Amino acid sequence: MTPTPRVVIIGAGIVGANLADELASRGWTNTTVLEQGPLHLAGGSSSHAPGLVFQTNASKTMSEFAGYTVEKLLSLSADGASCFNQVGGLELATTEDRLAELHRKLGYATSWGIEARIIDADECEKHYPLLGRGQVLGGLHVPSDGLASSARAVRLLIDRSAAAGVTFAGSTTVIGIEHLGGRVTGVRTEDAVIPADIVVSCAGFWGPKIGAMVGMAVPLLPLAHQYVTTTPLAELKGRNTLPNGAQLPILRYQDKDLYYREHGDRIGIGSYAHRPMPADLDRLPQVSPADMTEHSMPSRLDFTEADFLPAWEDSRALLPALHSAGIADGFNGIFSFTPDGGPLVGESPDVAGFYVAEAVWVTHSAGVARAVAELLVEGSSRIPLHECEVSRFEEVQTAESYVRETSQQNFVEVYDILHPLQPRVSPRDLRVSPFNVRQKELGAFFLESAGWERPHWFEANRSLLAELPLEWQPPERDPWSARFSSPISAAEAWKTRTAVALFDMTPLKRLEISGPGALALLQRLSTGQVNKKPGAVTYCLLLAEDGGVRSDITIARLDEETFQVGVNGNIDLDYFIVEARKQTSAATERWVQVRDITGSTCCIGLWGPLAREVMAKVSSDDFSNDSLRYFRTKKVRISGVPVTAMRLSYVGELGWELYTTAENGLRLWDALFAAGQEHGIIAAGRGAFNSMRLEKGYRLWGTDVTPEHDPYQAGLGFSVSKAKTGEDNAGNAVKFVGADALARRRQTPAVRQLRCLTIDDGTSMVLGKEPVYFKGEPAGYVTSAAYGYTIGRPIAYAWLPAATAVGDSVDIEYFGRRIRATITPEPLVDPGMERLRG
Repeated sequence: MTPTPRVVIIGAGIVGANLADELASRGWTNTTVLEQGPLHLAGGSSSHAPGLVFQTNASKTMSEFAGYTVEKLLSLSADGASCFNQVGGLELATTEDRLAELHRKLGYATSWGIEARIIDADECEKHYPLLGRGQVLGGLHVPSDGLASSARAVRLLIDRSAAAGVTFAGSTTVIGIEHLGGRVTGVRTEDAVIPADIVVSCAGFWGPKIGAMVGMAVPLLPLAHQYVTTTPLAELKGRNTLPNGAQLPILRYQDKDLYYREHGDRIGIGSYAHRPMPADLDRLPQVSPADMTEHSMPSRLDFTEADFLPAWEDSRALLPALHSAGIADGFNGIFSFTPDGGPLVGESPDVAGFYVAEAVWVTHSAGVARAVAELLVEGSSRIPLHECEVSRFEEVQTAESYVRETSQQNFVEVYDILHPLQPRVSPRDLRVSPFNVRQKELGAFFLESAGWERPHWFEANRSLLAELPLEWQPPERDPWSARFSSPISAAEAWKTRTAVALFDMTPLKRLEISGPGALALLQRLSTGQVNKKPGAVTYCLLLAEDGGVRSDITIARLDEETFQVGVNGNIDLDYFIVEARKQTSAATERWVQVRDITGSTCCIGLWGPLAREVMAKVSSDDFSNDSLRYFRTKKVRISGVPVTAMRLSYVGELGWELYTTAENGLRLWDALFAAGQEHGIIAAGRGAFNSMRLEKGYRLWGTDVTPEHDPYQAGLGFSVSKAKTGEDNAGNAVKFVGADALARRRQTPAVRQLRCLTIDDGTSMVLGKEPVYFKGEPAGYVTSAAYGYTIGRPIAYAWLPAATAVGDSVDIEYFGRRIRATITPEPLVDPGMERLRG
């Protein structure tokens, strides 16, 4: 038998203990778990966490993590008692806005397969008799939510893992990570170096210190969060036999940033209704392992009563029984927050074998641990990790100042009602294209993504609404879908379809991959046939080892050894860098260089039926079909500016993506904008762009397609080359990554397909993630949605059973209302490709 890798896990909290157990259950027992505190009470967030597990989340991945955590902790038991008390969860609404939000959350629950329902005020009071009469309008009840006994679970997981052969060492501080030649080799403690092939940091809010030992930024901020336990309540006397027992549902009062749970005859109250309190890791209480108790640990800071008093008054108003109680105990407990609120999971791009699983709360602990175990043992997680990948952040987003500000903002907004397009208030203007000054002059309304300012529409185009033909007029939207939207987008789509428009495509990440081994690398990693003559552009996919779609990309061959690759984000950049490094190390004559050229370049999408007329005024190069066909590229000059023109269009219209260096960008924009005036040129934003890409049936990776889907389910089978082979790092012929797994998947009929829907009434909007009903039963969920200005009705894409067919009727549930839709052939616009190829 092949020996299993030597694994060292740093941290024996709820994540580290679960990971050791998950690895052991897969036969990986050559594992050592190091904990700086005592094993029975490590002193991190797990040691004081109140244990509330609410499974419903806007993220399918996070809901699945929570669902597995419930499942596993229910099965983890000793002396007849499990580590999960399934008392149910109840989220309250005291305002109409919150009640509407609970209907939206019910939609998430239904989409992800969680049993839940909206209940009225009377039923809320029956479930939770301590509520004062007339306090609430209704609630969201999830029977399978409940309370995790995290400290007890850790002890049982340690016992089970140790019995399987895992070694645990408490009171052992890690002082360094050994690595050589870009690969981890061991973990240094005060007494020894423990050899390791794989190191996983599960150190929680200490994660940044561990990451720094290998030069890895771990973008999280430790923040204190207030929790109190009341004195005994007469109303709870005798209800619970255990001091920490509970029968009432766990309760969230999000309108006041509060939550509640029973502790025997007392109530525990958690509050986010206070100023953010960042914790300095170098100034935490110094508690020796021998002195560690549940009241004395590094993660438990002194209670600041003044911060809690408003929350105490709000709690007494909600739960009148608290008027006869007081605060028996309170503390400020440290938890980890990140710039986008998600966990941090993945491998260092610079030190192979070093992984992190940080910023994971008890709610998602077992789910994340299972995903990491699958990643290590099988090569990929069965639950998509793209929302959690530690490498998802751009470099600017890992700066200490950015992490500090955005993590505090997430703390403040943790229970706020946020729109899917809700932009950050600050920091802004971190990344702007060279066209930003002109966009501001045209009255751009900006939203932010990955630090980039991206125009969604331009107020300069408002006057076009008076000219907009009747068939292009959009309907009035409901207040929720109208947010961060404008009818101006209809005018911008109209102009793009009938004249010509400029789109700023600069924020789309692009790489230059070059060197004698560049072709071999791209052939091995992608599904497309890239071995074409210079000037060819290929749309293809990157697959995970299990055949799931890890990204979709475009590869333009600029010359024999240079490729420009359009990717979806930093995760793709790190993937290419790591794989290029492996290939270069294996055969130096096949070296590859990967450079992120996004910031040093810019891109304009010039699209519309009059695009050639505009180009004829500013360039003597030939832009005819004979000279520059669809999915081809060439070097041109536009008003003297050197440009790489690619015959691509994400909006489904004639035109080009025009790339140049950043210092030439504004000159290019101005030349095109001036030349297009007689042809009615406009600047257009993402609102029109998103509508037109859905009309054309173009998928958005990470939204419509994720690693849980394969190309054929997603309607992307055309991007998989039928007879392509690549080369391994030694130059031997191999299939592309994921090819064998994809072939196996094809042998089993698909259970689900991505379908195009149009809304029957022609007016009702949805936004994404809403449940879809087929024959009256929940059957799938919406991915992307937009109003189709060209076709005059709303569009939605949805994952549905493969048994559904074109022409079938379905219902989409939007804030509790059923909206009838029809499965429709796609694409909705230009199915014959005449406009694109014209």
